[in-house]
Amino acid sequence: MARLELRNVAKGFGGVPVCRDISLTVESGDMVCLIGASGSGKSTLLRCMNLLEPIDDGAIYLDGQDISEPELDPQPIRRRIGIVFQSFNLFPHMSAAENVMLAPRRVHHRDRASLLPEIQALFDRFGLADRMQHYPDQLSGGQQQRVAIIRALAMQPEIMLFDEITSALDPQLVGEVLDVLRQLKSQGMTMVLATHEMGFAREAADKVCFLHQGVIVEEGPPEQIFDAPEAPETRAFLQAVVK
Repeated sequence: MARLELRNVAKGFGGVPVCRDISLTVESGDMVCLIGASGSGKSTLLRCMNLLEPIDDGAIYLDGQDISEPELDPQPIRRRIGIVFQSFNLFPHMSAAENVMLAPRRVHHRDRASLLPEIQALFDRFGLADRMQHYPDQLSGGQQQRVAIIRALAMQPEIMLFDEITSALDPQLVGEVLDVLRQLKSQGMTMVLATHEMGFAREAADKVCFLHQGVIVEEGPPEQIFDAPEAPETRAFLQAVVK
């Protein structure tokens, strides 16, 4: 059974379709990369996956349970499916550690003393042990994005979604964030990410999905999508972005 499954999902805004009849399966431990031009529906699809956006049609299943039913409380699902955005959204008046501990303390009612060793381990794991007490404006963009990832992991999610998390970074900082994703993959985390990093998608993804005008035009292993794309839309996109 797939960890996450979308069946014929549709989502629009103001009568304008953004995602149209999308079906997708995400197996346990897999990294699925969504590629496509800006406006193709990648970000909206991720927001639908953890119920930040209600879908208009279709269904979304988590371990076989339909989580897209309108009457379902989304909060327990969002604890299981974490999401990280391209904007770091760190509170500027709080240290990195305080930013990370905020949600577990409020949502899981954890006390600081019991939580601190876990948070320290996460900071150490991602090379930020000496930055825990720094404020966001004392951190580089790459360090802030790693703190945002740590904040999501502190909720102990089963699946992680990443929405263009390197887009706001200077090129020299992109690598350190992608290294975090590689580490998570090696540890078995199930992930779906929207990305413009074609080299990373080719190297690290188990499945690549090309979206065009709200539709998954083509999906498959990286070598198929990048080396032998079948759809003309996929070929045109890759010719434009892969140098």
